[in-house]
Amino acid sequence: MANPRVLVVDDDSGIRRYLATLLPSLGYEMVEASSGEQALEQLRARSAPAIVLLDLLMPGMSGLEVLDRLRHDHAQIPVVVLSTEAQRRTVVEAVRRGASNYLTKPFEDGELESALQRALDEPVPAAEARVLKARVDEGENGLVSSNPRMLQIKEVARRVADTDAPVLLLGESGVGKEVVARYVHRQSQRAGQPFVKVNCAALPEDLLESELFGYERGAFSGALREKPGLFELADKGSILLDEIGEMTPHLQAKLLHVLQDGEFTRLGGRQPVRVDARVMAATNVCLEDAVASGRFREDLYFRLNVIRLDIPPLRERRDDIGMLCAFFLRRYAARYRTTLRELPSEVREAFLRSDWPGNVRELENAVRRYVILPDVDLALSSLKRRPAPEPEARPQTSRSEDLSLREAGAQAAEEAERLMVRRALAETRWNRKEAAGLLRISYKALLNKLKKWDLGGEEAAGPARYADRAAALSAPHLAQGLAVGAVSR
Repeated sequence: MANPRVLVVDDDSGIRRYLATLLPSLGYEMVEASSGEQALEQLRARSAPAIVLLDLLMPGMSGLEVLDRLRHDHAQIPVVVLSTEAQRRTVVEAVRRGASNYLTKPFEDGELESALQRALDEPVPAAEARVLKARVDEGENGLVSSNPRMLQIKEVARRVADTDAPVLLLGESGVGKEVVARYVHRQSQRAGQPFVKVNCAALPEDLLESELFGYERGAFSGALREKPGLFELADKGSILLDEIGEMTPHLQAKLLHVLQDGEFTRLGGRQPVRVDARVMAATNVCLEDAVASGRFREDLYFRLNVIRLDIPPLRERRDDIGMLCAFFLRRYAARYRTTLRELPSEVREAFLRSDWPGNVRELENAVRRYVILPDVDLALSSLKRRPAPEPEARPQTSRSEDLSLREAGAQAAEEAERLMVRRALAETRWNRKEAAGLLRISYKALLNKLKKWDLGGEEAAGPARYADRAAALSAPHLAQGLAVGAVSR
């Protein structure tokens, strides 16, 4: 029996070359078209393919136009559309117009194989199209929570979405920092533009630099052509720097330049590249401790810490567990085509009692496992034999969720001033007059601040306590930072 034929319609020659290798290995024959017009010409000239793999964004005839023609003239051919994160609204429209399924670039080999197999096994009727649309809409809506703290975070995220201020997302691994970042992006006027995510801990320094900022041809051995960086790809959109606490000092300095001036230079390049990308950063590291130990630049911390959102762990918002279980159950029941509609009472109660050290990510995996293997004993035993979590550096919690944006900004500025005053005193061995000169403020102003913060009693312990931190801050940085803090209030 001949292998099923897949018509790949994509103007990106790199994608076509990649699929020309992958599809035969999965048991498919591939034919290709670089435009919508060429695809329709092929359909007129030869027998119909088993599946069409259709890119939505192409010059000339768009993917949606091609889809309309296919649904009119070749309604029996299932169509799997290819999109990017920035095209979610277009994906919703494609599903409405009859697409069988969709894949988001970049996709895993297994995701493609699964989508093609489903399209062959059961062409998607209108009812399933509505399910797919619901899955897309769920992703659009983002945050799933009824917890007051999370609702406050959601409200702050919505209010700051249309600004260009950096957002710093803090919380344990798995609490949903990326979900909040995507919510900010989708609530903003940048929603139709790219959302780019990069894990700063997943790549070595030299590779991460080339990924973030790109390189010119000949910049290093193997650089046979120029490559734009992720910041360029995120232009007019948003970029999430995940695990920012693991970024090396060299890249921290380059990132600071981007935040200050909105431009950077590619590796091997001479001309600056200007970008307009909304920067969001996420970490489970306590950045205040990282700054104090010299592992993270203080000036970069202040640049990022404009809008700070502390995401609480799941054990502190147990009222969300039931809602999240229902959400993940709907998602994976639709994906794996099961009739499962609710968890058994003993499984649900065990999930509600669990502390979930892996937070929302662990809960999602537990629900997904049960959908695939609906075994009550297995679900309960997996909770019992779960290894104890390793101690994790948790970010210091703040009261930002109880404050207005103005109050939160004033609190952050005052905290920054207090830290810089302490460091200036440590650098001058608690000589107040020298410290005032270093900070470029009057001696009386310094005394008033010490009285307000009740720092006078720390004089004896001050040199020993803060001497190891003093070298990290130069006099110009102290003066500039204190001035910025004063203005912000």
